[in-house]
Amino acid sequence: MNTAVTGTATGQETWLAAFGERERELASQWPWWLHGLRRTALARFAEMGFPTTKVEEWKYTNLAPLTRIVFHPAGRPADPADLPATWLDSLDAFIVRTVNAHPLSQIARRGLSVRSLRQAWQDQPDLVQRHLARYAAFDRHAFVALNTAFFEDGLLVEIAPGTVLDKPVLLLHYLAPDRETPASHPRSLVLAGPNSQAQILEAWVGPDSCTYLRNSVTELLAGDGAVLDYVRLEMEGDQAFHFAGLHARQGRSSSLAVHTILLGGALVRSEIGVVLDGEGASTALNGLYLAKGRQHMDNYTTLDHAQPHATSFELYKGILDGRSEAVFHGRIIVRPEAQKTDAIQRNKNLLLSRDAVINTKPQLEIYADDVRCTHGATVGQVDADAVFYLRSRGIAHRDARRLLTLAFAQEITDRVQPALLREHLAAQLLQRLDDPGGVTP
Repeated sequence: MNTAVTGTATGQETWLAAFGERERELASQWPWWLHGLRRTALARFAEMGFPTTKVEEWKYTNLAPLTRIVFHPAGRPADPADLPATWLDSLDAFIVRTVNAHPLSQIARRGLSVRSLRQAWQDQPDLVQRHLARYAAFDRHAFVALNTAFFEDGLLVEIAPGTVLDKPVLLLHYLAPDRETPASHPRSLVLAGPNSQAQILEAWVGPDSCTYLRNSVTELLAGDGAVLDYVRLEMEGDQAFHFAGLHARQGRSSSLAVHTILLGGALVRSEIGVVLDGEGASTALNGLYLAKGRQHMDNYTTLDHAQPHATSFELYKGILDGRSEAVFHGRIIVRPEAQKTDAIQRNKNLLLSRDAVINTKPQLEIYADDVRCTHGATVGQVDADAVFYLRSRGIAHRDARRLLTLAFAQEITDRVQPALLREHLAAQLLQRLDDPGGVTP
C-alpha cells in the first residue's frame, strides 16, 4: 500500500487528540509493552492518515463521509441485559458476547478457552505479547493502526492441540450506543493449536438509525494440521461505518475456510489477509455481499502463498440493487519459494438495478515458475430467458427474479455450517430482497 498518501487532516487530528485524553485515563491499566505498542501504532496512524482514493487499494471507496464525523469512544453500557435478542442466540454454540468491545462472559472447558484480552495480558502476559499484533500489520494498514491504538479489551480464543470441538464458537459483538456517534474497536485473537478442529462464527450486530463506527481486527494462527471453519457475519445498522479485518497465518498442512457475509451497514470495508506459511496448507475464501439502496460494500482480500504445495480457492459473489456500489479487489501472491502452488480466484456479480455499480479487480502476482493459477470476474443481470421459463410455469415475475437471485447466492450459503445458521441466512436474504429500501452514508 502507498502509505505516503495521508487522509483528511481534520479527521486524523481528532483521533490524535482523543488518544491523548484516553491514554491519561487508561495508561495505568496497561502493561508497559502494550502501552508502547499503542503509542507506536498511533504514531504510524499519524504518518499514514486515513487512506484516500489516490491509494490504489482504496480507489473506489471514499472515506470523506467518515472523516467529517467526530466519534466518541463507546463505553460500557449501563445494563447489558437490555440487549436485543437476535436469531443468533438460538444457535447451539459456545456463545461469548461483547458490548462495545467489552466481553460479558467467558468459556473454560477442556480444550477451549475464551476470555477477555484484559484478563489474559494480566494472567499470561508472555502469551499475549508473543501473538498480539504479530499477524495484523499496523505499519501498513491505517485502520489496524487505529484499532491497535484504541482497543481497550477484546477476546482471546485458545483451542488446545488435538482438540475437536463438537459445536461452534460464536463471538457475538453488539454495539449499544451510550452517547452520540460512538466508536468501538473490537479485538480478537484466535490461537488454534496443532491438529485441532473447530468452527468459529464472528458476528457484528448494531442498531438502525444511529451513526456509529465499528473498527474490528481479528488475528488468527492455525497451527500445523489444524482445520478451521470461520464464518464472518456483518449485520450492522443502516447508518453504520464498518471496517473489519481478518489477518491469519497458517502452519504446515493446515486447512482454513473463511465465509464472509456482508448484509448491513452504510459504508462497509472487509479485509482478509491470509499467509499460507506452511507446506501443504490450504485456504478457501467464500464471500457474499448484498448491497441495496445507497450502501457501499468493499471487499479486499490477499492470499499470500509463502510455502510450496499449498492450495487456495476463492469465490466471492455480489448482489447489488438500487443505487448501491460494491468493490472486489482480490490479490493472490505466489512467492519464489512457493512452487507447486494451485490457486483459483473468481468474482461473480449480479446487478438487479441499472443504477448499481460494481468495481472488480482480481489480481495475480506470481514469482514462481511451477504453479497453476487462474482468476476471473463476471458482471451480469438476472437471465431473462430463465425468468421467462419460470413465468411460463405459472410463477410471477417478481417471484421468478427472487428465486434466481437466491439460487445465485446459494453457491456461497450452502457452504456455511451448521444447517440452522444456513437456514437463517437464507431467511435474511429473502427479507432483504423483499425490502429494496436503502441506507445513506
